[in-house]
Amino acid sequence: MSLTRRLALVQSTEEISFMETALKIAFATTDMETVNQHFGSAKSFAIYAVDMDNSEFLEAAQFGELSQDGNEDKLSVKIELLDGCAAVYCQAVGGSAINQLITKNIQPVKVHEGGKIKDLITDLQNEMKAGPSSWLAKAINQHKAADPDRFKTMEDEGWDE
Repeated sequence: MSLTRRLALVQSTEEISFMETALKIAFATTDMETVNQHFGSAKSFAIYAVDMDNSEFLEAAQFGELSQDGNEDKLSVKIELLDGCAAVYCQAVGGSAINQLITKNIQPVKVHEGGKIKDLITDLQNEMKAGPSSWLAKAINQHKAADPDRFKTMEDEGWDE
């Protein structure tokens, strides 16, 4: 099984700076509007950049026909595509896929059939503002650039042995 089609949008300089603070979030979808796919048999994903105030569609990827047959090989292509994503929203996800996603620091998020992507993004942004859950806080911290003054701050604090 392979990736059959991938569309990525070209980013402007303004969008690139937004991407420095945004999280990449994937949605298992066939219509690019609702989450309506099981992770293992997902025919396509929509990937967005999301921060507290903005969201931007980044890319869509489509796969060939898949079934929920326990074939582990199909997962590697999908997980590779999602590299750099903080989470993937889907209707369901199997145990093996969960383990592989977590290993790659991608949080699987199960949602009810027909959950609208725009509503899920709004909910995620509200959670970011209100105080993120443990997986989201971890993703935000992993995505932050290192503080260039961190060593100066440590030096100023002194050193006790």
